[in-house]
Amino acid sequence: MKKSLSKILGPGLLFAGAAIGVSHLVQSTRAGADFGFGLLWALLIVTLFKYPFFQFGPRYAAATGETLLDGYKKLGKGVLICYYILNFATMFTIQAAVTIVTASLASNIFGFTDNLVIWSVIILSISILLLLIGKYKLLDNLMKYIILILTISTIIAVIVAIFSTEKGFNVQQILPSGTAQITFLIAFLGWMPAPLDVSIWHSLWSVEKSKTTFEQIKPKYAVFDFNVGYIATFFLGVCFVVLGALVMYQSGESFSNKGSVFASQLINLYTENLGDFSYLFIGIAAFTTMFSTTLTTLDASPRAMTKASNLLFPKKNRLNYSFWILFLTIGTFIILNYFLSDMGFLVKIATILSFLTAPFYAILNYLLITGKHTPEKNRPQLSLRILSITGIIFLIGFSLWFLINL
Repeated sequence: MKKSLSKILGPGLLFAGAAIGVSHLVQSTRAGADFGFGLLWALLIVTLFKYPFFQFGPRYAAATGETLLDGYKKLGKGVLICYYILNFATMFTIQAAVTIVTASLASNIFGFTDNLVIWSVIILSISILLLLIGKYKLLDNLMKYIILILTISTIIAVIVAIFSTEKGFNVQQILPSGTAQITFLIAFLGWMPAPLDVSIWHSLWSVEKSKTTFEQIKPKYAVFDFNVGYIATFFLGVCFVVLGALVMYQSGESFSNKGSVFASQLINLYTENLGDFSYLFIGIAAFTTMFSTTLTTLDASPRAMTKASNLLFPKKNRLNYSFWILFLTIGTFIILNYFLSDMGFLVKIATILSFLTAPFYAILNYLLITGKHTPEKNRPQLSLRILSITGIIFLIGFSLWFLINL
């Protein structure tokens, strides 16, 4: 690599920051706690089959200098309208889900107050200040340190768990059965390693980085940056499954759907099994995980809605980034007041919606990157096309399987 890593890395780490959140801390930990190592197959397969569609975001941005939303409009205005409606319908639930988990951890770790609405307001206010004052450049620089802290603290926690546990490593794989287990599996797949619409966010961040550096990122550097972030999300996903399996599997503890109780259970189970000294590492890993997700989602959804609004209503649109970020914050606050007592339900709804909409984004990204709107030299090779088609079949098949088993 002729360029320094600090100049190449950026949007890929923002992707990791957005991805490593509820999917890892809540869903992966629950997977390990409920199934041991039995769902590692699901983590591996969904990471493999979603890979092309996430990669197409930065690949398209680097090849054309445009976001995926620009590409969606070229596929037809109706496509962009569908995205606009889908994103508007889901962004409040997603932001509320990640914020309430972050607030629950903050309450448990820092004390001060056990009122999760107050903690949510504090976290959202800090995030808004960081985003509106520091803009993309601060987010880009900050995420490098957040991901580093998250990775180190999580690895330490896993090492401690491995050397402290007396449990065996039974890696027999399990195919969930029954409505409850299948619902959990779909929710697990929905946000692991991230919802597919994060590919749109990634393309937005890639274009924004080019604006701040005054230099168009080459496709090979964009793909390298993405691969670093993607491998990190997979590796840390495995880490949280391992932590859940070693510390919580067959412990007899059932997780609460209330955010504050869940956060307390999560951290206390680790400290009880690994020792009080592990509290610092687990606490830092957990809170850093969720704060990075809250920050990146609060940036990405308004950024996407601003771009989509400009494309759909170029002459009449006055809904800028500041409007959407404040609008999202207010909507999140309203949702938290209604669903505060049932974090588990909120997370489940958000993750299932993400999985059911995944085929839509997968097909659009594939059509765009293989079609006339992408320069021929930047289109994926045959192997990646085959993986893409297989991934689309997988996503559609699992969605139908879930709907049939409801």
